[in-house]
Amino acid sequence: MRCTMLLVMHLFVLLALYLFHPVSSSNVVFRNNGYENVVIAIHPEVTESDDIITKIQAMIIDSSSYLFKATRQRAYFRDVKILIPLTWINKPAYQRPKRETFDNADVVIAEPYRKYGDDPYTLQYGGCGETGRYIHLTPNFLLNDTLLNAYGPRGNLLVHEWAHLRWGVFDEYNADRPFYRSGTGDIEATRCSTDLKGVLACRGTSCICNTDIATGLPDEECVFLPDKTQSTPSSVMYLQGLPSVVDFCDNKTHNSEAPNLQNRMCNYRSTWEVIISSKDLNDTAPMTSVPLPPVVTLLQAGDRVVCLVLDVSGSMGGYNRIQRLKQAGEVFLLQIIETGSYAGIVAFESSASIRKNLLLIDSDTSRNNLVAALPTSAGGGTNICRGVLKGFEVLKQVAGGTSGKEIVLLTDGEDGGIPNCFPQVQNSSSIIHTISLGPNADKELEQLADMTGGLKYYATDNLDSNGLIDAFSGISSSNGNLSQQSIQLESNGLAVNTKEWLNGTVSIDKSVGKDTFFVITWQSSEPDIYVQTPSGTMYTMKDFKKDATLKTARLQIPGTAETGDWIYSFYNKHSSRQTLGITVTSRAADNNIPPITVNAHMNADTSYFPAPMVVYAEVSQGFLPVIKATVIATIEPESGKPVSLELFDNGADPDIAKNDGVYSRYFTSFNGNGRYSLKVRVQGKKTTRLANRRQNRAAYIPGYVDNGEIQFNPSKPPVDDDDLNVDVGSFSRTSSGGTFSVTGVPPGPLPDNFPPSKIIDLEAEIKEDTFILTWTSPGNDYDLGNASDYEIRMNKNPLTLRNDFNNSEQINTSHIIPLPAGSQEVFSFQLENVVIENGTILYFAARASDEAANKADISNIAQAAMIIPSDPIIPSDPVEEIRIGVNIAVLVAIVAGSLILVLIIVSAIVCGINSKRKRTSPQAA
Repeated sequence: MRCTMLLVMHLFVLLALYLFHPVSSSNVVFRNNGYENVVIAIHPEVTESDDIITKIQAMIIDSSSYLFKATRQRAYFRDVKILIPLTWINKPAYQRPKRETFDNADVVIAEPYRKYGDDPYTLQYGGCGETGRYIHLTPNFLLNDTLLNAYGPRGNLLVHEWAHLRWGVFDEYNADRPFYRSGTGDIEATRCSTDLKGVLACRGTSCICNTDIATGLPDEECVFLPDKTQSTPSSVMYLQGLPSVVDFCDNKTHNSEAPNLQNRMCNYRSTWEVIISSKDLNDTAPMTSVPLPPVVTLLQAGDRVVCLVLDVSGSMGGYNRIQRLKQAGEVFLLQIIETGSYAGIVAFESSASIRKNLLLIDSDTSRNNLVAALPTSAGGGTNICRGVLKGFEVLKQVAGGTSGKEIVLLTDGEDGGIPNCFPQVQNSSSIIHTISLGPNADKELEQLADMTGGLKYYATDNLDSNGLIDAFSGISSSNGNLSQQSIQLESNGLAVNTKEWLNGTVSIDKSVGKDTFFVITWQSSEPDIYVQTPSGTMYTMKDFKKDATLKTARLQIPGTAETGDWIYSFYNKHSSRQTLGITVTSRAADNNIPPITVNAHMNADTSYFPAPMVVYAEVSQGFLPVIKATVIATIEPESGKPVSLELFDNGADPDIAKNDGVYSRYFTSFNGNGRYSLKVRVQGKKTTRLANRRQNRAAYIPGYVDNGEIQFNPSKPPVDDDDLNVDVGSFSRTSSGGTFSVTGVPPGPLPDNFPPSKIIDLEAEIKEDTFILTWTSPGNDYDLGNASDYEIRMNKNPLTLRNDFNNSEQINTSHIIPLPAGSQEVFSFQLENVVIENGTILYFAARASDEAANKADISNIAQAAMIIPSDPIIPSDPVEEIRIGVNIAVLVAIVAGSLILVLIIVSAIVCGINSKRKRTSPQAA
């Protein structure tokens, strides 16, 4: 009977985990048509304002109603929480958060670093249908009502961004290619649907909307102004601000020719097709009644409270684990955890005990008192639940309860009883970060982190990797205040032969420098230590604080560390080979200037072979991308050698956008089943700089046509080039990306199940009598190695090319030798059976194959057009703008010499109808 009850309890817990486990980085739940636990977090540096809260509440209510319409009665917001920072005055209406933090919020309200504008945007890493990271809105966007004409109602806009975040769809406009040639040769505005009416316009009395000679399309002075009153209800991902727009484009209204990111990333499927196939809406029926307005709860973060729950069982006595635990715990307590936090320590084996009650970290003395309580010996069995429950006792010592408080749980042992405390953990509302040490750490350990929204790390017994210190270094405060957080600049380890050196360089940039620590560790006996500043000052072992028992040496740089390259050299004078390690951490030099940070992670927590994994590293300063850095990911399995990959921000699969500060790469070098750890090193160079975010942001509408009158919105505030595209120079960063697990890997040599990656940046053009195609080369296994060959096909119809690729005309590519993955491919050719003349339009698609005949997915479709433009196409007076859609025959007549006659006729018509203009679709020859 007892076993039956235990089994039932475990099944109940697993069911609860299934129901409550987040499908993205947040804890949002979709249940019975309603989204629950949506978190909107205000950054701690935002000036306190009741108006911001009022505007957020109004936006939430409006967006729920708009979401209900846009999803065709399938979804709405039921429960939304606004997380207010600790820096704001506490009020009785504010409740204490449970597991809601700034770092895992779905929407963040924060000032834009370097004032790059108020464009709302969603940070998207993944491909079509994959959830994004967060939505960013600025305080000015919420408070400045003059922006409503440019972006539309805030509730509508939030739904536009929610579609990016939750369902992984993309924008249907394209700021870089606002116009294109349709298959019939007409000029079209890049939009969805093509039923949206509007005009071409050019701001200013002296402005002329010319034709770009290179493309045959309107030049950069031209804009498309939509009619404010439309007959079509789509689409939300193009212009959510139009009063008539309440739908997403579906397979009936979708514009598959538009050169936008939605078509490129989602294989020309409509946004609604992607949304309705999502996990949320796939089996969700429309509601028959209008839902109630969402419940909005105000939460306010409290002081950070952390308890280290540390395994001291007998197995921790091997592989120097207990010593390494103390080394890593010392780094956490002295360098990582923020001043003003509370920390305590629990040790467990078969039983659990409190080694240090909660202590306010307000001085070096309190930090050293905590370090002195770290365990130094091991023995006994392993009972993880007893350690966790004892940790709860410690957390309750400040302000009572465990909601929103954190446990850092480290263990190397197996314990089949972990599910016994799942109900208490779930009900605690605490956050548990887990660190698995060695290959035998319990496989259910990560479930504690999954069910509480905690971080997950794995460290091997390989001393070279410095993995345990990296894990502790990654557990910073999640309140969004980067100026308080410790930044890991360097983490390096190496087994060094006797009488040999470990050499390296760490670049300290001007965004960091406070509380800078150099920590050196060794395996057997202390090495000779030399650390040289950029100006030539030399630090040696006599300048370090040494702990011979712990085998560490620590140097704190006084004041703000000197900017530049710091050179370190360690000489192994021991009689045999030993592992030496170095960790360097620092904090922001100026509280008003955010430091450069790295956020590394995998695309999923688990993978079943042969599904590939994707490594991501976001490098940013504040909310601005840092581009053109060197980013190296190291992935370490439970056994075997680590694998290093250089990550790229080149816009080639799996990277969805070039130069957006998100570097990525496929990982397929699986070395058996089990846990893997991720670590990313970033090195800034002379060419490394800041950039603006250009993808997945709401369009700033330049104006409208209202009752036949053109109404321009105020010009979008310009971005100062001095604030963007600035060089950030040399810097060093190291970040742990946590752990992931792989199953289903067969024994022995792996079969070649990995095709080349999909080409997503194919471009085509015509120069005289030659077609030129360019793309980024894929690899043999996704983006690794060299593909074997390319298959390129052509069609006059893009949909036919997509749907019947194999029967489209094939181009001879037998002489192409594929370049290594990531290279720029250029292929020029002529077609004997095609006469290139004005109006020639053809479409091309490609895919690569490997030597095992694995074929990649078909690429994006590229258009090659030969257009001889007429110039100008628009007169200078904006009141007399010509509608897009002028008949080609009329233009031919103009070119043939009938210009005067046509002008007379047009003038007569204009005078006769008192400047009332006929509305047409935005098309032109």
